[in-house]
Amino acid sequence: MFQRILVANRGEIALRVIRACKELGIEVVAVYSQADRGAPYLEQADRAICIGKAASTDSYLNIPRIIAAAEVADVQAIHPGYGFLSENPSFAEICRSCNFEFIGPPHEAIRKMGLKTEAKLVANAAKVPCVPGSDGPVGSNEDALRLARSIGYPVLIKAAAGGGGKGMRICREEPTLVASLQAARNEAEAAFKNSSVYLEKFIDKPRHVEVQILADSHGKVVHCWDRDCSLQRRHQKLVEEAPAPTLPLKVRTHLGEAAVRLAKAAGYVNAGTCEFLVDADNRFYFIEVNARIQVEHPVTEQITGLDLIKQQIRVAAGESLPFSQSDIVTRGHSFECRINSEDPDNDFRPSPGRITALKVPGGPGVRWDSHIQVGYTIPPHYDSLVGKLIVHAADRNEALARMRRALDELVIEGIQTTLPLHRRIFRHPDFIAGQVDTTWVERVLMPAKKAGTTA
Repeated sequence: MFQRILVANRGEIALRVIRACKELGIEVVAVYSQADRGAPYLEQADRAICIGKAASTDSYLNIPRIIAAAEVADVQAIHPGYGFLSENPSFAEICRSCNFEFIGPPHEAIRKMGLKTEAKLVANAAKVPCVPGSDGPVGSNEDALRLARSIGYPVLIKAAAGGGGKGMRICREEPTLVASLQAARNEAEAAFKNSSVYLEKFIDKPRHVEVQILADSHGKVVHCWDRDCSLQRRHQKLVEEAPAPTLPLKVRTHLGEAAVRLAKAAGYVNAGTCEFLVDADNRFYFIEVNARIQVEHPVTEQITGLDLIKQQIRVAAGESLPFSQSDIVTRGHSFECRINSEDPDNDFRPSPGRITALKVPGGPGVRWDSHIQVGYTIPPHYDSLVGKLIVHAADRNEALARMRRALDELVIEGIQTTLPLHRRIFRHPDFIAGQVDTTWVERVLMPAKKAGTTA
């Protein structure tokens, strides 16, 4: 096992990794930007090193400075968390070339899975169903027009090298395809320095279901069942739950088996997530792999009893997974609400600022993963996540009631948050019935004119 680990991240996930290291008896080194100087969670680390100015390009995305901090601190491994450099294959490769173990997949697997078009080729080889579309980036507009006619409208244009809704367009009819392609390419180039896009059949009102996988370096791959992440706004997740509601056991089993086949075909090691779209007839289609720990990993931990961060660290240290697939059983139901410093009534405008009051809910089955406390100032430079409210109960109905109670107890003052939106979601009859999809928030909960979006 490692003696000392550097956490190349900030905020909630940095604290989550620090806590896991402490329980494993591992010393932990935190890095921070000037904007995060004095952040309370840094006190939990054995050492904290400033790596640059507030801008992420000068700090959390600055590979030379992170490597220099690792060398100064004499660590054996680096945990990237999520976001920032967590899915950067060059960072993973540099870490290992500098004799630091990267707590994540091999750089070859990250590179292979990072391009959706490459991931789709691997999925096809592993006999994992994919959404009909191009086998790689579409070249000319003429090629795109021919393909769209063959698979049928509507079609979805997606950036080959990115996610988070960047470089994504829905095209419902041929006359708008060329303009949509150009807009998607421009946005992809700006966001990812890669203008490549691909085309696929647009699945109307799908559910977004993902499967957590774990793989060790000795050839064992298991899945930790599924999560539903359909509650999204502009492709950003708001609520996650495990297991996915209304999904038949047969489909759930086939999803897990497909994820394991894909991970094995990709030579995957460590934790990752295989993401799928599920249509109204419960047919599922692979869309991408997230080669890192996910923001929503706690709901899987709650229903399986596994600590996924500890498993990441143990696998990176060369240990074998201590359980087989049959050992991973689910118990009860779990929800997670992502509480962001945004104003949902004003087009989700960011709301950085100082926390003046904080009341955290408690009681059975309630978990609060957050780095904030009274007096802490949310900086304007990074992701708006301030905390994750997680509940677990014996069944979905009890978990719904528990989350409603916990959301009502949670108080955060000094900034605007998405708490009012989450309270509405958990009282809406569609959500209570499990009858939502990836378009539901903008179609039903927040009509286009309120959400500041276009239909």
